[in-house]
Amino acid sequence: MEGLIGTGTGRTYEDFQRQIPEPVKPLFDKLRTYCLSLDEKVIEDVRMHRIVFCKTMSFRWFADIEPSQSSIIIKIQKERKVEPKILEVNPEQELSKVESLLKDAFTTIR
Repeated sequence: MEGLIGTGTGRTYEDFQRQIPEPVKPLFDKLRTYCLSLDEKVIEDVRMHRIVFCKTMSFRWFADIEPSQSSIIIKIQKERKVEPKILEVNPEQELSKVESLLKDAFTTIR
């Protein structure tokens, strides 16, 4: 299945990773790894300034993750008709609540 889904820009995570500021790179990698670990069918859509994680081929996104200079901005969507929850996560922040929200969104989105 890998390689069958285009990202529109043709960018890979390796391309994208070069633009992530060093102070937040480890945090971004942790969040990315967590999103991908939720299910083998999670699709990673690498965009110009952010990465969107979708649930299977339906492209129902549950997480939109964008690096900034000192934090990561995460939009979490559980339902299509409800505004996404927006969080700002810092490198020193505990991730258990964020991971719980991401898992809940992944499980809930249809």
